[in-house]
Amino acid sequence: MKKTKNKEELLKSPKGMRDLIGNDFFHLQGFMEKAAEISMYYGFQPIETTMLEKEELFNRSVGENSDIVTKEMYTIKTKGGDHLALRPETTAGVMRAYFEHGMQSWPQPVMLFNYGPVFRHDNPQKGRWRQFYQFNLEVIGTKKSVADAMVIMILYTILKEAGLKDISVQINSIGDSDCRNSYRRELVNYYKKHLKGICADCRERLKTNPLRLLDCKNPHCQEVKQNAPESVAYLCAPCKAHFKEVLEYLDSFGISYEINSNLVRGLDYYSRTVFEIVSNKKTVAEDGVESNSTLSLAGGGRYDYLAKVLTGKKDVPATGGAIGVDRVLMQEEYAKLTPRIVKKPKIFFIQLSQDAKQKSFEIIEILRKAKVSITQSLAKDSLSVQLALAEKAGVPFAIILGQKEALESTVIVRNMDNRSQYTVKIDKLAEYLKKNL
Repeated sequence: MKKTKNKEELLKSPKGMRDLIGNDFFHLQGFMEKAAEISMYYGFQPIETTMLEKEELFNRSVGENSDIVTKEMYTIKTKGGDHLALRPETTAGVMRAYFEHGMQSWPQPVMLFNYGPVFRHDNPQKGRWRQFYQFNLEVIGTKKSVADAMVIMILYTILKEAGLKDISVQINSIGDSDCRNSYRRELVNYYKKHLKGICADCRERLKTNPLRLLDCKNPHCQEVKQNAPESVAYLCAPCKAHFKEVLEYLDSFGISYEINSNLVRGLDYYSRTVFEIVSNKKTVAEDGVESNSTLSLAGGGRYDYLAKVLTGKKDVPATGGAIGVDRVLMQEEYAKLTPRIVKKPKIFFIQLSQDAKQKSFEIIEILRKAKVSITQSLAKDSLSVQLALAEKAGVPFAIILGQKEALESTVIVRNMDNRSQYTVKIDKLAEYLKKNL
């Protein structure tokens, strides 16, 4: 068994992962709550899939030759001999659940949202973690172009309501099984003529997954990529009509977009519509240099063939998208949303003496049931220390429960601004606070 080099290393989180404490946690949860609320208004229902899935699920869905499977997936072999993987994305798990729970017999389409951590053994950098967070939408069971547009519009709306202003949609169509083969052949022929201008990874992709050539971020490959054949030029009539309808819906929603012929997304199961929602603000690299490249905040597309890949049976049309929440939270414009459970405390509860400590929970429960948010430090004994904490918390009132008050079933309500204070019976406390807060 490999031992940690020293105790200092033992007390650090794994590389590319981090703890969420205080406001970092609240801002994440606040975003997820806002995204869920908007999605539910559009008829989406929640689903929580397992973080561990069978490794084969991702080998089939994402593609055995994809970077995710070959380089980035966290896999484990259990004591029972099962091969499992921490989810590197959630769509495959949702599709697995769709069949496992008989959702194909539900009224179609089935519209689901989920959120939580996903895991990829990627190179950690700004906005990219090995444990990162996504908010996902899935619409399973319809070929209609309105579903593609609806997913884009909802994700766009969520980002807008999170405070992001300068964002736009990049969109493309990569066709279907009827027209993509001719495009793939043309792409392969083009790249074979430019082998010296591409990286080693792209030379391998040329053999295993040619569409991924357009997903390469290596600066060495950019000139070749920019002049590559465009997929929209090879669309069959149905795919062309589908793409046109999606764009018309976006026009009607008032959403600005740009057709990006190099956009293919990184997973094997995509077909027809693919999209990203990007921040148009200039990004700053870790060396402090500004870049004109856009930052992708969300992305997705149609995956009509995923069901057949997983089940070996018939296709089930589907579309979806995901927001990379970590990247949203690092934006200066982020509105720092907080969940509804977080309320700024209005009262600091102060207790003095052992008798008061024993009665403290009764008082706090009265306040909780009255939905009066408080802060407290039951571990402290000194009145001056607790009053100092109340001043620091910036609360308008303090409630003081001493030994005398505990015996008389009263509390002292102190106005922290003008220092006035009143004695109130405990059974009248909730009513008094509602009138005076």
